[in-house]
Amino acid sequence: MFSQKAIERVNLIAKKIDFINAIISEKGSVSNALEDEQNSRASILMHLTSIAEQFDKLLHNGELEVLAFFDKQDIKGSYELRNFIAHDYEGVDLYIIEDVIAQRLPVIKESVKKIMQNHREL
Repeated sequence: MFSQKAIERVNLIAKKIDFINAIISEKGSVSNALEDEQNSRASILMHLTSIAEQFDKLLHNGELEVLAFFDKQDIKGSYELRNFIAHDYEGVDLYIIEDVIAQRLPVIKESVKKIMQNHREL
């Protein structure tokens, strides 16, 4: 069984992904969203950072049962991306960000759905 705090963190990951998708939808595409340096790009990078921080908190709280639902590379990659954003904000490769949004966020979101399904069944 998952702790309530772990479920809250997983829900926050889902919420951040939804925020990113809403920004992209509003701008019409990932590229358009990332071109908007003042608002959309900053928001997307902040939400990606927050996702990584939730993974880190799950790890540091020993929530291994929850983390087992996620691909290890997504956990590691999100934290590496977070460090890159935090330490070289202006040097962030937007093609990597686009790839993460298009390829990895849907996988992470699917893992979140599986966790929530599993949680409801218990």
